[in-house]
Amino acid sequence: MIIIGERISVIAKKVREAMAARDPKPLQELAKVQFEKGANYIDVSIGPAEDDGPQLMDWAVKVIQEVVPVPLCLDTTNKAAMIAGLKAHNNKWGRALINSASGEEERLNNMMPLAGEYNAEIIALTLTEKGIPALAEERCEVAANIMGKAMECGVPMEDIWLDPLILPVPFQQDKCKESIRAIRLFRELNDPPMKTTVGLSNIANGAPKELKGIITRNFLVLLMYEGLYSAIADPNDKEFMDTMKTVEVLMEKRLYAHSYLEM
Repeated sequence: MIIIGERISVIAKKVREAMAARDPKPLQELAKVQFEKGANYIDVSIGPAEDDGPQLMDWAVKVIQEVVPVPLCLDTTNKAAMIAGLKAHNNKWGRALINSASGEEERLNNMMPLAGEYNAEIIALTLTEKGIPALAEERCEVAANIMGKAMECGVPMEDIWLDPLILPVPFQQDKCKESIRAIRLFRELNDPPMKTTVGLSNIANGAPKELKGIITRNFLVLLMYEGLYSAIADPNDKEFMDTMKTVEVLMEKRLYAHSYLEM
């Protein structure tokens, strides 16, 4: 399974201060440790960045790719900043991943054409202006609309990563199974199956600290059984990574060896 390292986010005080000061060291350290722990992509979340988005994203992309040989997941709603990041991205390590488009008309029209223009992959959230649909089938309708827009923009279906949006179990327990069902149904929308991704830690938002890990890991197992392709998660969490590797072994997606947890 593909892991997108989630640690470089403007929400974190350390990251926010480093971005404001243009201090590369904290970002580079976070990128390196996530890469060493198994991240396939590094998410770079700068938020809306309304004041200096393009300059910030250009700088962040360059300083991170100085130290890790992996593609980046460019995470912002700022179109100008996204363009700057796509231009700065070193595709030697793989194509950039746009995070994200959605079923919302303005956001879809802003972001999907960039995937075609810059030959990038793109995460697409299955929500609309009305919010997140309750049922998996309704999220599939949003996904189908997104896929139609992608075709108009020359974006291949295999470059779209559909996200059903994970809602926290402490507050919306009834929606958890719909996210699981959505992963299976999304895969059936195309042949070969559509790629899927989730912001995994969302499932345990609001839960006590002692429950967060066990909720997240068990939810991961259910999603992987339905064919989850990717997760935005913390690769520094050894129990999480061990769970992922074990499920891959049991589903014959990883070769068994006594040392598989170290591989």
